[in-house]
Amino acid sequence: MLKNFWYALEFADRVGREPAKVTCLGQDFVLYRTAAGAPVCLSDLCVHRGGALSMGTVVGDCIACPYHGWQYDADGACVRIPANPAERLIPRKARVDAYPTVERYGMVWAFLGDLPEPQRPPIPVIPEHDDPVFRMVQFEMEVAANYERTFENVVDAAHTPFVHGTAFGNPDKPEIPEFEVRKDDWSATADIKLSPPPPKGLWGLLAKRKPYRHEYVTVTNAWYLPNIVKLHVRLPIGDLLLYDFNIPLSQDRTLIKILGYRNFFTGAWADANARKRIGKILLQDQPVVENQRPELLPFDLADELHTRSDALQIAYRRRRAQLIKDGWWLGDDDIITGDGPRRTATVIASPARTDNPELASAWVHKARAGKEQA
Repeated sequence: MLKNFWYALEFADRVGREPAKVTCLGQDFVLYRTAAGAPVCLSDLCVHRGGALSMGTVVGDCIACPYHGWQYDADGACVRIPANPAERLIPRKARVDAYPTVERYGMVWAFLGDLPEPQRPPIPVIPEHDDPVFRMVQFEMEVAANYERTFENVVDAAHTPFVHGTAFGNPDKPEIPEFEVRKDDWSATADIKLSPPPPKGLWGLLAKRKPYRHEYVTVTNAWYLPNIVKLHVRLPIGDLLLYDFNIPLSQDRTLIKILGYRNFFTGAWADANARKRIGKILLQDQPVVENQRPELLPFDLADELHTRSDALQIAYRRRRAQLIKDGWWLGDDDIITGDGPRRTATVIASPARTDNPELASAWVHKARAGKEQA
């Protein structure tokens, strides 16, 4: 799992004044909004006795722990300890990790890492979100597989005829023509020619008026670090774009959240049909990725055999290898999976630790103490 990136944690319309627990990178966070509507992301772990802040209440712009009522502001600093007399000062170490948080493209994003702002990778651009031509639907489901397996599955054009059959692929024409991969430090994109059959059902009614004029349909597959995949299908009836957020709940569980955009059948009456089609695709993928072996993506590129049609996956694995060398990887000893005994406090550093060496030292001491007591 990669730290030091912006992670889309939740659909923005699900984050309000009530605390919401979310999980990413094997750790728990709490989301809420200030009185002005700004989203906040804190570690879901009271520094006092480990209470879950997501079970607490929002008081003004602060969140109060349900255990002893300690209140933390949006920057993670404790501003009230009810058991203390009013004249007693609050210790500087009384704070929780707070993560830079923004709302963009209908998602709440948090930067999970401690890089200073100028060094942080960008949030990918989703131009369709603010384009009135497009209609958007949300979809989500959980998969019992590692997020890198679900992530790579979406950019893998060669699996389409076999996993999705005639619903999305064409078993009679499985060939993938040569394509070029366009890369930068944080993404890779390719325009791939596929030969899917005409759409059926509701979409097929409109397709009859605009029949296929070419043998191939151009599909744009792209990935954006750390966990986002774009699929842009140019149908004869219009454009369908899926932005696929593969949120790592643990090493072997992934929460997939999708923003699906279309510029045809843009009335609300067609939303259920769009969600049904997205769900059908994911349900076809689910048993395949849940049974891949090894469960985790190999670190050595040579451990799995690759062909030219795997160029997007190869580009990801090479960039991932470089980031691992740079120290951006969270391994087994760095995460809490939620599936077994919880042994330590949260370990994903926030900018507050980098800015204050004294606080950083305190967190390291707390984490070590947790391991010794386990």
